[in-house]
Amino acid sequence: MSDWKRLLVCVALFPALTCAAEAGSTEGRQTGVLRQLNGALSQLAGRISPAVVQIVVSGYGMARADGGHAGEVVVARQHVAGSGVIVDPSGYIITNAHVVQGAERILVVPPVSRAGWPRDQILQRRPNYRAHLVGVHAETDLAVLKIDAVGLPALTLRSTQGVSQGELVFAVGAPQGLASTITMGIVSSAARQINGDSAFLFIQTDAPINPGSSGGPLVNADGEVVGINTFILTGSGGSEGLGFAVPGQVARFVYEGLRRRGYIHRLEIGISAQGITPELAAGLGLPQDSGVVVSDVDPGGPAAAAGVRRGDVLDVVDGRRIQILPDLTAALYRASDPRLHVRVLRDGRPMELQVQALARDSALDDMANVANPEKYLVRALGIVVLDIDENVQQKLHLREGAGVVVVARTLDGPSASSTLLPGDAIHGVDHSAIGSIDGLRRALMDRSSGDSVVLHIERGGRFHYLVFDLE
Repeated sequence: MSDWKRLLVCVALFPALTCAAEAGSTEGRQTGVLRQLNGALSQLAGRISPAVVQIVVSGYGMARADGGHAGEVVVARQHVAGSGVIVDPSGYIITNAHVVQGAERILVVPPVSRAGWPRDQILQRRPNYRAHLVGVHAETDLAVLKIDAVGLPALTLRSTQGVSQGELVFAVGAPQGLASTITMGIVSSAARQINGDSAFLFIQTDAPINPGSSGGPLVNADGEVVGINTFILTGSGGSEGLGFAVPGQVARFVYEGLRRRGYIHRLEIGISAQGITPELAAGLGLPQDSGVVVSDVDPGGPAAAAGVRRGDVLDVVDGRRIQILPDLTAALYRASDPRLHVRVLRDGRPMELQVQALARDSALDDMANVANPEKYLVRALGIVVLDIDENVQQKLHLREGAGVVVVARTLDGPSASSTLLPGDAIHGVDHSAIGSIDGLRRALMDRSSGDSVVLHIERGGRFHYLVFDLE
């Protein structure tokens, strides 16, 4: 146990005899312990605060139509503030995906002290930074940003081990826009599944987290990022000691994938699954009242071809025991070979199956490889696109069958600083629908540098409005 952790234990137990024996029995010695603890906490705050930033996002989103017609849909300009943590001195930042969703512009505001941040040589101040979106992973609610700066203060993402229940942690962020706020608590649960159908595990903490803290780090006593604060369960809108963070190992996996490829590699086998409850087991006549059951099988998918049936209980996937739904999620993300060995229990009897899984990202990779940059480049937006046809729509599971899909971005074009991502489908420009690359080019033909256009895009099965500044 480190010295300052021992001091904290002593203070927590003070004036118990065990603490008095360790810290000394005199009043002066007890006061010294408190001072040492105070100094240790201040030093830790000084180390971690410079690497935690405020994320200010402007864009368009759905708004309530006060005084309007019932059911009227209104799109309004919105400003959202969240938090982020620098994990690489060259300007890479992790935040929540929901913080930057629908963003037109992303502004990174350095912390209050700005210790270690570069100073503007002309204005003699430390400026804010425009950020561009490296990638988004909606399933884990994580996003990676990049700003043009080097030598920044950064924190280490812990990846070798998780946290322990009862471990001391600190939540850092900008709740309600109050930058560089630090709160202290413990790990209430090291691996909390919110409900039986939740595909991921979270760290639960009683360190106070409030709106605006989303995307900020959960830090241990050694100053390592052990989680990314994501959401709270509350009945009042404020912190009630039920805060949740994406574990550090998951955050590192997503960060490395987004930074390298712009998306996360994952296998799909064409099933839907859910956690087994005693009620579900009784109603379906399952041999066990816990685990994971297949609730649907895609008729044309890999699992169906391998013989998986609805009602099968998943026992092992790619060598991983499937006890809860997050085990299946981890197996599909971590698998390196698409040929998966799957063991299911059918009517209580084990069955060994071989499933030839599909890589979710392979369709986009194939499209990027065949796309001719000169032929399919839209210079005004700095993107390479393909027309959406029936084949593209099916491969990418798009809701609309007209428009274009982004397969690549140029490094020096306007998209490099925008939030357009590979895989985004563009269905319209301003109030006009587009049906092809030629239609997109015609819609942009008479625009000048500095003009703004509103792109109607589809991302992850949801529609968004994205304002794009032409260069």
